[in-house]
Amino acid sequence: MIDGAQIEALSAQQLRQIVRSLMVDVAGQRNEIAFKQATIDKLTHEMAVLKRLKFAAKSEAFTAEQKSLIEETLDADLAALALEIERRAPIAKNPHDKQQPKRAALPSSLPRREISHEPDSTLCGCGCQLKRIGEDVAEKLDYVPGVFTVERHVRGKWVCTKCQTLVQAPVPAHIIDKGIPTTGLLAQVLVAKYADHLPLYRQEGIFERAGLAIARSTLAAWVGQCGVHLQPLVDALKTELLGRGVLHADETPVAMLKPGNGKTHRAYLWSYCTTVYDPIKAVVFDFADSRGGQHARAFLGLPGEQGWRGKLVCDDFSGYKACFELGVTEAGCLAHARRKFHELWADHKSPIGEQALKFFVELYDIECELGELQPEQRRRIRQERARPVADALHQWLTQQRQRVPDGSATAKAIDYSLNRWRALVRFIDDGDLPPDNNWVENQIRPIALGRNNWLFAGSLRAGRRAAAIMSLIHSARLNAHEPYAYIRDVLERLPMHPASRISELLPHRWCPSDADTLGP
Repeated sequence: MIDGAQIEALSAQQLRQIVRSLMVDVAGQRNEIAFKQATIDKLTHEMAVLKRLKFAAKSEAFTAEQKSLIEETLDADLAALALEIERRAPIAKNPHDKQQPKRAALPSSLPRREISHEPDSTLCGCGCQLKRIGEDVAEKLDYVPGVFTVERHVRGKWVCTKCQTLVQAPVPAHIIDKGIPTTGLLAQVLVAKYADHLPLYRQEGIFERAGLAIARSTLAAWVGQCGVHLQPLVDALKTELLGRGVLHADETPVAMLKPGNGKTHRAYLWSYCTTVYDPIKAVVFDFADSRGGQHARAFLGLPGEQGWRGKLVCDDFSGYKACFELGVTEAGCLAHARRKFHELWADHKSPIGEQALKFFVELYDIECELGELQPEQRRRIRQERARPVADALHQWLTQQRQRVPDGSATAKAIDYSLNRWRALVRFIDDGDLPPDNNWVENQIRPIALGRNNWLFAGSLRAGRRAAAIMSLIHSARLNAHEPYAYIRDVLERLPMHPASRISELLPHRWCPSDADTLGP
């Protein structure tokens, strides 16, 4: 900071330089303020739209189940938006504002566990011994399947009778500031919803049977706020995923319902994951309102200079084709090619289908022996043993294609393989490539089984939140972690964890704390 005396000593040229520097700083601050305000305006508008949708949903002819799913989704969205707006524009509390009503006390019948928070030292800086004069108590609700308990956090108040210094342990940081649920209860709600596919209205009934009714709007608010706090971790997981040279990709449809027209349409959950050969086990889901190829390109950062341009194992869906034109290398799915001939044999007892399957059996028998080998060993054995089988299959398919009429089911099965042959056999010359896309399809399968319990309403926010949390849960499973233990520990650590070290909490790097090894 320059004081008045220093300004008097500055030359005209120096003053002009300072003024220019200040003008640049002011312009930058104005741009930053304008950007933040634009973001706040966007979020505020989205919140207003969601509130209108919530009101509209009450009057539309939905089933009771649909209304429950819509309301809990919108409540979660509204809570997430409120938190995002608060983060960008913290509202200063006015002492004259109306006081918020006090939260109802937790039932005295619930078992309680006391957790003490006392100062590290009870010796005052003046040398006197501090005297305990009271305590503050905050209760949090915990849950293990079937049983509610209460954590009583007791913070003693210590005072020096000589210098009147008051010492008290700080309030422990929590993922939901001043919230009533423990991280264990929050983890239970998230894992039940996104791993076990239990909608919040069903969890509401489960909790009521356990002895305490928690409104689904409250559960939804918790879900929305946790989604916002977990997003930086998901962003870090995506960054790590896009640092790998080989990825799987697939997509599966889910229902999306917009209040206002009462109709559902197909949205899609896109899945990207590392291969079974990769030491990093990770999967990231990306929710989109369509199956358009632009969603895959956006996820991979294409066509930007820093976009991902590795080897993509996928089926023949046209949405990926533009990626290959932008520098991504296509690796085909041998299982999809095999499936075409299996259908011929299963449905029509086709001899061509039966013979083709024998070739695929030979290729997969070889693959069964290569899983634990190093990439170079895998490549060498494939070239020695799988290459002759693949060449014989290609020659045989070419001969059979000349004998079958165009447009027949057999011709279509053969054309599927011949038209993408180079991509189908690329794995033979690359030990890092798997032969098919089965690995990512297996990650989607448990999600597909539970998607009848999902209904994304209003905006894409609910779908993206689900995709983000499921990315963490399923990546935890890939790394042999129990999802509840992982989510609970991450929620416990996040409030005090440095943003620069967020990658330490990723599923493939996570190490459970001592308390967490005990499980729920």
